[in-house]
Amino acid sequence: MFRAGIITVSDKGSQGLRQDLSGPAIAEMLAGSSIDVTKTVIVPDEVEAISSAIIALSDSDQLDLILTTGGTGVSPRDVTPDATLRVLDKEIPGFSEAMRFESRKITPHAMISRAVAGIRGRSLIINLPGSPKGAKENLSVILPALRHAMEKIQGDPRDCATPV
Repeated sequence: MFRAGIITVSDKGSQGLRQDLSGPAIAEMLAGSSIDVTKTVIVPDEVEAISSAIIALSDSDQLDLILTTGGTGVSPRDVTPDATLRVLDKEIPGFSEAMRFESRKITPHAMISRAVAGIRGRSLIINLPGSPKGAKENLSVILPALRHAMEKIQGDPRDCATPV
């Protein structure tokens, strides 16, 4: 069983002015995937707050998967990708590319997503959109690859080839 954390990035949510709907939607999707959400936090749209939350869940809590929701667009307060890139050891562009590719089939607005994914230590970190619908659609695209990615990040020596 892998352990995950969800960071909801929302100014209003962090002030208690808006209910977090994306975090619970993500947790519900992960529940059927042998991924246990053990930590959830809500932070404001501020680079330092987002970076600190990622570092805490990765370094202190040593979670296998950290998903952020919110702040991936082009609005002035959308800084989640910037904060994430500051703390990554390695970027994994394939997750973001796959999410944008599939989302583009649903909405042309997918092209303005700046979501990133990568590794910090032994944690896989992925940015998801802030809307529950967008977060679930994007997570459904990458969900089949999460287990394998986490196993590899943690040193699984098995070959990556899939049987034909």
